Amino acid sequence: MSYDLCIADRGYSSWSLRGWLLFAAFGLTPRLTLTRLYEPGFAQTLEGFFPARTVPALRLPEGVVIPESVAIAEELATRHPQAGHWPADPKARAIARALVAEMHAGFTALRSHCPMNLRVSYSDCAPPQAVLDDLARLDLLWSWARRETGAQGPWLCGDYSAADAFFAPVAGRIAGYGLPVSAQAQAYVDAHLAHGPFRRWRAMGLVDGADQPFYDRDYPRRPWPGPAPLAAEACDGPSINAACPYSGKPVTDFARIDGQVIGFCNPFCRDKTVADPQAWPQAMALLQP
Repeated sequence: MSYDLCIADRGYSSWSLRGWLLFAAFGLTPRLTLTRLYEPGFAQTLEGFFPARTVPALRLPEGVVIPESVAIAEELATRHPQAGHWPADPKARAIARALVAEMHAGFTALRSHCPMNLRVSYSDCAPPQAVLDDLARLDLLWSWARRETGAQGPWLCGDYSAADAFFAPVAGRIAGYGLPVSAQAQAYVDAHLAHGPFRRWRAMGLVDGADQPFYDRDYPRRPWPGPAPLAAEACDGPSINAACPYSGKPVTDFARIDGQVIGFCNPFCRDKTVADPQAWPQAMALLQP
């Protein structure tokens, strides 16, 4: 099936992250339309995804547009029942759906005080009580879900599900603003920061357009608390490969990763890889022992 997914800035658009993860974390690949928040082109782009007013917006193969992330999750789960958007166990599935519904509708204090910004991390954002209350609710929900479903791995309801995709931006907020959470909640956040699709999204977000001033905050900064990226930098060729690891096209741009030069078909492919090489298995597979 052919899908068209409209998203905004990867570094900032939390809803876009959810929509993209509903594809990328479940083995599905849409065609992407990119737009920028707070710019005139945003509304103009969405005119092509009527009746959507926000991102993500999904055009189905039949041409109809779904402008709502919960509906996107349900539609993809219906069309791809083996992908695993919802747990197979009825009890776990019900809990996952309850989690998604509350995340979709709630946590307004956290959203307002800590808009998602995956480009920076702050050591202290002075969270007010309403944000602390939201964090306590998250901790309660995550503990409840794991207890009720018997989840043994890092995710809430067993295997990674739509519930985890919906909480991924919250994990980014907790990491980005240095928010205080319990040890168990922090372990869940850390699982997101190490999750391959999340790392790839953030790597792209680091090089996907200019900074958005709306998201700047005057808080003390710290290094991003996720996995430390492998040292990499843009450089001149030649490279050990003749074809881009992503597109298969001839290489034109180059990066030195762990002492070896890899080629890519355009600057974005190079830059997203330099941002976090280990997030990209196709590139890492080219490195010679």
